[in-house]
Amino acid sequence: MADAASQVLLGSGLTILSQPLMYVKVLIQVGYEPLPPTIGRNIFGRQICQLPGLFCYAQHIASIDGRRGLFTGLTPRLCSGVLGTVVHGKVLQESGPGNVQKEGSSSFDQVIKETTREMIARSAATLITHPFHVITLRSMVQFIGRESKYCGLCDSILTIYREEGVLGFFAGLIPRLLGDIISLWLCNSLAYLVNTYALDSGVSTMNEMKSYSQAVTGFFASMLTYPFVLVSNLMAVNNCGLAGGSPPYSPIYTSWIDCWCILQKAGNMSRGNSLFFRKVPFGKTYCCDLRMLI
Repeated sequence: MADAASQVLLGSGLTILSQPLMYVKVLIQVGYEPLPPTIGRNIFGRQICQLPGLFCYAQHIASIDGRRGLFTGLTPRLCSGVLGTVVHGKVLQESGPGNVQKEGSSSFDQVIKETTREMIARSAATLITHPFHVITLRSMVQFIGRESKYCGLCDSILTIYREEGVLGFFAGLIPRLLGDIISLWLCNSLAYLVNTYALDSGVSTMNEMKSYSQAVTGFFASMLTYPFVLVSNLMAVNNCGLAGGSPPYSPIYTSWIDCWCILQKAGNMSRGNSLFFRKVPFGKTYCCDLRMLI
């Protein structure tokens, strides 16, 4: 019980701290660019035309809604985090205590069993918390059109149920689930391969090295599965009655596969992945005269 409470408190703290970052990321993902590009330099020192990063974007939001506005959507996101932590822990507990690996017995069969167990727990948590995730995204995206359709948690639930029915609460669920599952299997499989074949078991800091390899492979897996996150978020706000989920900001997608194909064709599968070094997307026409700095 104490461990669960500490996980909830820690998760809630991290959620609060990261809320402005997620807010900016979501607005960029839907293609909202309220600020013109600026002149910057790449890692080679060459002048380039780039879009404003996280801090400029956050400052723009704060200039309109105040600093408090940077925490729009925090309540449903906190509900999602707390509920997800509880469900995840309960499912793991009910599925039985995982087999503790003995030293030197890190077989791939054990990795499969542990990964399957974790996959079931994560999928259950995602399924239960996705309605709160949808409300979080829509409350953020309404900044674009200055709407107030999804302001309160209860009002948002009633609005979605009235306009879209039960299925509205699960918009974008399939790509989100697929992304989580693929990322988990990639991370654990790569970590197993690295720990088994790349690291020397005789090293005194073996456990520490394995933890580092797990973090690195997790980051690598999340990068590869980012398109699923992007498609899921776009489908969650697609055609929901908000300006940010409708043309000209966003086309009306018929399915998440249609969304994937359109983004891939336009070369936008990584949109929102970077918040600091943001190059101007291909095909966009911005006025950014590099000669002004010469």
